[in-house]
Amino acid sequence: MNRKAIRIAAAISAALLLANCSTATPQQPPLAGAKVGGPFALTDKDGRTVRDSDFAGKYRLVYFGYTFCPDACPTDMAKLGQALKKLDKSDPALSAKLVPIFITVDPERDTPKVVGEFTANFHPRMIGLTGSLDAIKQVAREYSVYFAKQPPAPGGGYLVDHSRVIYLMGPKGEPIAPITSDMSVDEIIETIKRWAV
Repeated sequence: MNRKAIRIAAAISAALLLANCSTATPQQPPLAGAKVGGPFALTDKDGRTVRDSDFAGKYRLVYFGYTFCPDACPTDMAKLGQALKKLDKSDPALSAKLVPIFITVDPERDTPKVVGEFTANFHPRMIGLTGSLDAIKQVAREYSVYFAKQPPAPGGGYLVDHSRVIYLMGPKGEPIAPITSDMSVDEIIETIKRWAV
């Protein structure tokens, strides 16, 4: 893990610690006031341009990863998908307010079709987005997400190092809370229920 990734992880950990501090006043969301999120224009599975403004009024669960990821991304997306499926049954009104969004950090291989097929494995409403490398770099900066393509392996192919966090964003695109890779499905649900009100 490089220094930038360590700084991002430290900031998220600090936000989580602050969220657990008990005070007499109502708590602010862990990421309240953080400079996370911003405008984007990317491409969905059907080749249509999707903008952040298309999700106005909805809570967004935003994750950056890639479809060729050997283990982290499928694991994280599977947990998010399971959490959403449980919410579909237990609290359909809340679930309907949520938009899960997967943004690739490997646009070289992750075409619209590829990201569409990948996200369909986890939840029917999950949206997969790709775009040019410049567009992906821009939105990653907006979300304080680190990623770096690694040198090709001897047998061909390559890996992409990247941050692992799902950002719960509010109806106006404001950052609310991080959902980290060590959370269980029930902890993900608890975080969503606590802050998506």
